[in-house]
This record gives sequence, C-alpha cells and structure tokens, in this order.
Amino acid sequence: MRYLLYNPFSGKNDQAHEDAECYSVVENQPTKLIEITKIGNLADFFEILEPYDDVVIFGGDGTMNRIVNELYDLSIKNNVFYFPSGTGNDFARDIGEAEARNPFLVNDYIKELPTVTVKGKQRKFINGVGFGIDGYCCEVGDQIKSKGKQPNDTSIAIKGLLFHFKPVNATVTVDGKKMTFKKVWIAPTMYGRYYGGGMMPTPNQNRNASDKKVSLMLFHGSSKLKTLMIFPSLLKGKHVKHKKNISIFEGKSISVRFERPAPLQIDGETVPNVMEYNVEV
Repeated sequence: MRYLLYNPFSGKNDQAHEDAECYSVVENQPTKLIEITKIGNLADFFEILEPYDDVVIFGGDGTMNRIVNELYDLSIKNNVFYFPSGTGNDFARDIGEAEARNPFLVNDYIKELPTVTVKGKQRKFINGVGFGIDGYCCEVGDQIKSKGKQPNDTSIAIKGLLFHFKPVNATVTVDGKKMTFKKVWIAPTMYGRYYGGGMMPTPNQNRNASDKKVSLMLFHGSSKLKTLMIFPSLLKGKHVKHKKNISIFEGKSISVRFERPAPLQIDGETVPNVMEYNVEV
C-alpha cells in the first residue's frame, strides 16, 4: 500500500490536496489518501505500517518540519517520499527538486538534522532558523492568513524595513567565540541554502557535507535605505559582496542573543517574543 499524506493548509488553493488526488489517479498501485492534520501522532501511524508500505508526503516546508520532529527518534522502516506542494518549497529547492513532478525519496534527508533550542524547547529543522525581519515577516504573514487573505512577503518585508521593524544589537557565539554586532536586521542560522521562498542568506552552506555544520548570516550596521537596497540581492545570494554589512560564520554550535525580543521562525513556523536561540549540529 502507498499512503498519500497531504496537508490541506499547504500551498495556494488547496494545492497539496490537489497534487495528492492527481497522483492517486495515475499511481499504478493501491493508494490511500489521508489528511495529515487528522493524524494525531505520526510516530504511532508509522509504527503500524508494514515494511513494504510506502508513504508520500504532499506539503511544504512546514509539513516537512512536522515530519522530522515527530519521526526523528523513530527507526523508520518504510520508504518516505516527498512531493513539494507548499508556497516556498525551500527544502526541495535546496536539493534540486523544486520542479519535481514526481515524489522523491527523502529518508536520508530527515536524519542527522540540527537542533534549535528556543525558550527551553528543542526542535529539529530542515532549512533554517530566522531571527529579526524574517521572523517578523512570518509573524505578519500568519496574521494576514488568519484573516483568510494571502500575504505578499515582499510587501511585508519592505514595510517592515521602512516602518515597523527596528534593528537590534546582538551577541553571537560560534563554537565558543563570542562577538557583538550593532543594528542587526537579520540573523538566520541555516542548514540548507534557502528560506523565505527562495532567499539565499548562506549560499555556500551544504547540507550534504560529510563534516556537518550550519551557517550564520548577520545583516548589520546599515541604514534603512541601504538595507532596502541590499535586501533584494538575498534572492541570488549576491548580498555577500557587501562585506561591511554582511557577516557569515560556519560552526557546529551557534547562539544568537538580541537585546530585546523579536519574532523568530523555524522552517517558516513563527515563535513570537524571542530573546535568544541556540543551534547544535
């Protein structure tokens, strides 16, 4: 049996459900369509499967985040496939499968993941942790979605940069080395290269490296106008040439502490009012 798990909240216009239904029609083996939000505990669901059963996930980065957190300590005996049906699909983009028209195997990608600790709670993540204007964008986007509207990430970011989000001083520690930065706009720690629907804060980060590390990018010390001018270059990873305002560090242990609370996002899921996060890989 091939189980097709879809997230009805992924993508636009119920995209994940539509993709799953289309796939169930063309698939040449018995399938069962299941709404993933109605599965109380994914670990329990996987435990009762037969070894020859396959599972296909239809959703976005948030769906994959739930998968890796609920299944991480489980010895998975089944093949797990993924079909990107979200709005950002940054995980699929990072491994070269953003335009995939068939599900692809992800078993090797959902193990040996980094851990982020926020407010005393630990979570695995598959793309990155965003702190600052990126967390703010996710927070505002969630508010817009709750009203039944589709957020415009670019518009939210521009308005945030110009009017609503204020840069903050930060203390960062990378593998024991402590540093301070003033007027920090963004401070993401990345396991992949992409987040936010295609932004590339750490273009040299490699999730497939044998020596596992994460990368921290700090966008700091710039005025509102200069920040607004540099910001679009994040889409191509060209922001790294602005060395006065962009700093990137690699490491196995990274912590970032702001002098005042700010929104944080983990694979697109918002955590409000955060002072500090810690990442270990």
